[in-house]
Amino acid sequence: MDYDDTRIVIGIDFGTTYSGFAYANKVNPEIITNDTWPEQIGVLKTNTVLQYDEDFHLVDSWGSPALAKRQKKKDRGKNPPKPVELFKLHLGNIPEDKKPILPPGLSYKKAITDYLREMGKLIKETVTMRWPNVDFMTQIKIVITVPAEFSEKSKSVMRECTYNAGLINDLHTKRLQFTTEPEAAAIYCMRTLSEHFDNPVGTSFLIVDCGGGTVDLTRRKVVSRNKLGETTERTGGFCGGAYVDQEFIKFLETKVGENAIDLLRRKNYNQFQYMIQEFCRHVKLLFNGEKTSYKPYDFDLDDVCPAIKQLVTGSYKDKLDDADWSIELSYRDVKEMFDPVINKIINLIKEQLNSTKDRCAAMFLVGGFSESKYLQTRVKQEFRQRVPNISVPKQPMAAIVRGAVDYGLNTKVIKSRVLKYTYGTKTSPLWQSGDPKHRKEKDGRIYKFYTLAEKGRHVDVDEEVSHSFSVARADQRSMDMDIYVSRNSSVKYCDEEGVELLGNFSVQMQDTHLGINRSVLYTLRFGEMEIRATAKNKQSNEEYHTSFRLEFD
Repeated sequence: MDYDDTRIVIGIDFGTTYSGFAYANKVNPEIITNDTWPEQIGVLKTNTVLQYDEDFHLVDSWGSPALAKRQKKKDRGKNPPKPVELFKLHLGNIPEDKKPILPPGLSYKKAITDYLREMGKLIKETVTMRWPNVDFMTQIKIVITVPAEFSEKSKSVMRECTYNAGLINDLHTKRLQFTTEPEAAAIYCMRTLSEHFDNPVGTSFLIVDCGGGTVDLTRRKVVSRNKLGETTERTGGFCGGAYVDQEFIKFLETKVGENAIDLLRRKNYNQFQYMIQEFCRHVKLLFNGEKTSYKPYDFDLDDVCPAIKQLVTGSYKDKLDDADWSIELSYRDVKEMFDPVINKIINLIKEQLNSTKDRCAAMFLVGGFSESKYLQTRVKQEFRQRVPNISVPKQPMAAIVRGAVDYGLNTKVIKSRVLKYTYGTKTSPLWQSGDPKHRKEKDGRIYKFYTLAEKGRHVDVDEEVSHSFSVARADQRSMDMDIYVSRNSSVKYCDEEGVELLGNFSVQMQDTHLGINRSVLYTLRFGEMEIRATAKNKQSNEEYHTSFRLEFD
């Protein structure tokens, strides 16, 4: 597709706990953030939650309507299908035991696809209502944001799910692009730098994107008017707002017992989830860290989660009977739920600030969790001596999705990026003295990793790296081109720990009359968030273009 055909750019922020979208017309690029959702009006995001039928095949509801509701007395004892949530965490590189358990027979890919399909229906309805003559499949560009730590494989899974959801009609279309969440947030925040600096060119600033499941960080520098460069490698961690909820559950386990919580999660998930919602509404969202303003909250289990009374046993039950099944959340209790999560965020910020000697002139907190007054206070207390301007921009929850649209309207706003992987291919030079003997092949060759681009390298948008590779045999009629990635800076062999095959394809070289005097020019382009490769037969000038097809789990 020619980008000149693009009329509308849509940004999608598919989050761990909340998701949203925004859009703009290229002719009149006013960015509009959607604030109308099923059973919700006036909010910039809706919950990343699905409610299925009993077989977990068809979606009954999504977003806020899919959340667990307070169970009426007449319905007590019934156990409706539980909402499905936090499924985005399955894309992250986290231990399996930390990933949410999905219902039997429901894969995380199906959940992601189903959610994108439901959101896609609303997007199409919203956009076509405003611009009836727009062809959704040929005149719309979609930009989806992903966490900084997402691998190429995770982005490819997102592409596959977007295709299966019907938002694109070609799996490898350039109509779908990705940008990282901190990159989109940086674009959004760049617009507000003028509030702090007369001339922001040359200013280095840090973006801390605090979402529900992940926290992403990146240092950016305004290299010229409305152009951003990346000054450090993007970093991130799984320490978003949802982990405060997990600390709340750990606290409850000390009051009712781990077994009771485990049974509640498995047998009465709706009540389990509603209990978390009540904690968020009445405690988490209001906590500002000031002891003098905090009022202890009485958590009435009989009202919020009646099913748990049948699951608690022993001394836990005796104590709760005496307390009339009410648990007090003290200031110290709540602070201890926040602190482990916020401490991780502070450590991530320290690592970023220490990673370069350049002075950081500003720090922006964005994302849903950034609205936490306690988080804001802790960050400012910790870093106000090092960073003169620490702020939360307007509508921090919409920063990412609005920045994604901005990026889609002008991808040139990003001047450079820092590679977080080492990229290379497999070569087969002749084995030489000094090479490991056990790696010598029968034909006298050895398979090695050839580095095309090293981790930490600064690459400009649309920058290419190329290398010519010659055939190994005179009768060779094709050359297999691989691309491997590793988080390590120095790689010698493709089978080392941490080296992953990203993809491969073959270049036909049927004309053998030149023998070994034949070569292929292999080129990687890092202009977009997805790696694109080209291989050119230098004798026939025939070119092969590819977006790597990955092996999906």
